[in-house]
Amino acid sequence: MAKPASSPRQSPRVVQLRKGATVEMVRLTCPDASQALKIAESFGTAVIDSDGIRDLHERLIIETADALGDGLGDKAMQIHLQRIVGAYVGSAHGAGQFYSRAVTEARDATAKAANDARDEDLDGPVGYDSAAQRKREFAADMGIQAHSLRMAAEGAVAAYAQVIGETWKPFDRPVEQPGTSLSRKAAEAQISAFD
Repeated sequence: MAKPASSPRQSPRVVQLRKGATVEMVRLTCPDASQALKIAESFGTAVIDSDGIRDLHERLIIETADALGDGLGDKAMQIHLQRIVGAYVGSAHGAGQFYSRAVTEARDATAKAANDARDEDLDGPVGYDSAAQRKREFAADMGIQAHSLRMAAEGAVAAYAQVIGETWKPFDRPVEQPGTSLSRKAAEAQISAFD
């Protein structure tokens, strides 16, 4: 018996994109200048020159673009700066996420230490801080680092807008599907000939 001819079905191809970090994501996770100042004053750490970091990185990117100007065309410059700025933003976002986790751990440890019935959370031996205190100090250090990287990223983003003439956006690249190689696609096309 003959098999009725069936039309080959094309499944809709869904391309997933790997979303890059944005400046807004950095601003949500990293402390701003006023919070960084509050952290520095509360923990006795160095006060960061936020504007200086931002301005320095803005100048750095602009000077880099000027130096490369004769060797790169407009599109090549845009791609190059896209990658550089993306690295700054990605680094700041990663630091901001790490800072957020450190703050959560510090808050949890501090809440546990406030419970008088818990022996393991009491102050350490003489000359040593409690675990909760160490976690708070670690979170403060991570906050200052995240803020510094935020300022560097904001400077790089500002420079991108100045050099390229448009707002920087992260490059969303397709997620690579393991196992979907060219030979597999070719095999699927060949086998469909038998349908």
